[in-house]
Amino acid sequence: MSFAVPARKTSWNQRLAALRNVPPVLRLVWDAAPAVVASGIALRLVSALIPVAMLTISKFIIDLINAKHSSTIPAQMWWLLGAEFLLAAANQLLGRTIDYTDARLADEFTREVSLRLIQHATRLDLASFEDPSFHDVLERARQQATDRIGMLNAMGRLLLQSITLISLSVAVVFYSPWLFSLLVVCVVPAFMGESHFAFLGYSLAHEITPVRREVDYLRLIGTSKENAKEVKLFGLGAHLHDRYALLTGQIIGKNIKLTRRRLVWGSLFAVIGSIGYYGSYVFLVWQALQGRISIGTLILLTGAIAGSSTQLQGVFSLFSHISDQALHLTDLIAFLKVQPNIRSRPNAIPAPRPIRDGFDFRDVSFHYPGSSRLILNDLNFRLHPGEHVALVGENGQGKTTLVKLLARLYDPTSGVIYLDGNDLRDYNVEELHKEIGVIFQDFVRYDMPARMNIGVGKIDGVDDDEALWIAAKKSGADSLLRRFSSGLDQMLGRRFEGGVDLSGGEWQKFALARAYLRDAQVLILDEPTAALDAVAESEVFARFADLSRGKMALLISHRFSTVRKSDRIVVLEDGQIYEEGTHDQLVAHGGRYASLFELQAASYR
Repeated sequence: MSFAVPARKTSWNQRLAALRNVPPVLRLVWDAAPAVVASGIALRLVSALIPVAMLTISKFIIDLINAKHSSTIPAQMWWLLGAEFLLAAANQLLGRTIDYTDARLADEFTREVSLRLIQHATRLDLASFEDPSFHDVLERARQQATDRIGMLNAMGRLLLQSITLISLSVAVVFYSPWLFSLLVVCVVPAFMGESHFAFLGYSLAHEITPVRREVDYLRLIGTSKENAKEVKLFGLGAHLHDRYALLTGQIIGKNIKLTRRRLVWGSLFAVIGSIGYYGSYVFLVWQALQGRISIGTLILLTGAIAGSSTQLQGVFSLFSHISDQALHLTDLIAFLKVQPNIRSRPNAIPAPRPIRDGFDFRDVSFHYPGSSRLILNDLNFRLHPGEHVALVGENGQGKTTLVKLLARLYDPTSGVIYLDGNDLRDYNVEELHKEIGVIFQDFVRYDMPARMNIGVGKIDGVDDDEALWIAAKKSGADSLLRRFSSGLDQMLGRRFEGGVDLSGGEWQKFALARAYLRDAQVLILDEPTAALDAVAESEVFARFADLSRGKMALLISHRFSTVRKSDRIVVLEDGQIYEEGTHDQLVAHGGRYASLFELQAASYR
């Protein structure tokens, strides 16, 4: 799966192509809050017709005044004044109600898009998250989930102003089509200019995304608790400050350069747009002075022309703004369209329970996307039910990769992995994952309550206090829970108020508790004790031995004191099995394992 940036089209082609993003966004808007959207449209339809109605009433009022030949006020005058007041009051109420619906819709839209982002991201392949270009796309998509609220307001205003423009321009076109044409011609340069600078703004935002990611990373390093010790000891404060200042200065400089050009040209185009209105206005005044139109008609037409000019400029400006926003939505729409490669096939079969024959790797090769180096090369490997196997080898020899393939976080580049005689790809992915429990070296320390830190192992059991306590007792985390005044509801980590931080060994106990709660048939321990002291490490492996009793287990470790207890030890080198057997067999063989074991044992003598 590639997230490389496509070749640039010309600005106009790309802008027009980006308008294809509008329909799916409108669908998202509708899905977020159908009732709010329908209400907003109805309110705008009514509000858009009020200006022309008020101008029409004003014409009648002025004509009545001009036609008045006595001191008696015509009765219809009061009705016209009352109607104009009611329309003005209704317009105020409608405006405030529209603002209310827009605020509601903005909240609902942000929520809907953010939920879809989270849902979709959790479905994507692990390979996606290991691709740097993916993170640029994800970052832009994340920003677009919250920063494109202006597009919703622009769409609403475009609908309102378009209807108002149509209603006002009818009067202008009916009187003189060329006057309306003059307005359009004078507004087009402003529209072209706004569109051009909108595209340049998108291009700039696209260009500086990696820089913004680095800026965010520098801010994280300089302000996070985890990095504070090294930042102080290594004296990194000045370097981080200067690098942050340099990068943000470059961003600000590019923004200033673009906004200055936009200011100069935008001002010039605005003046050209004004020529259309005032040229029409002067013509109508001359017509009135010649007696060719009444004062009421002058009021109506000048109001209609002023309104049409304003609305026309607004429509073009909003269209340009929407096309700009649509460009920025390209990554969000593209992100939501990406489909994972690792997914269940149609009519996928359920994962076997119990597993009877185990896993069988046959001529399995694998290289990571974007690399031609084979991590595994024609590997043949079996894991039998109830068997405990240790994977040994230097870094980069494929131990963790083998685990990822077994858990179907990746699919082999070539070869087949069988589970109970069926291709692993034939099984339902979600059900397969439920049968596998993994504790990685970089296991997650959730800044959440203790019940969640255990409950993520089996999320539908997060409210089952009895099961959580049983899992905590088996992992040794129960002693920690008893120290907490809030028990299972104690917040862990320092990110949120009231949270408590834990040592590496204490966090490890919660990770093990997840595995106990999961009750998986396959358990994998991938070098999770590298940061623990000898006592904590020994306790982890003792508990893992208890946890994996009677189950299939894979252990990846450089500590031979624990590896030697496995039923079978597999030594990987250059993506293949170099040797395998029990500890005693491999030591007696005098091969690679024996030399590694001797090297480590010598350091303790």
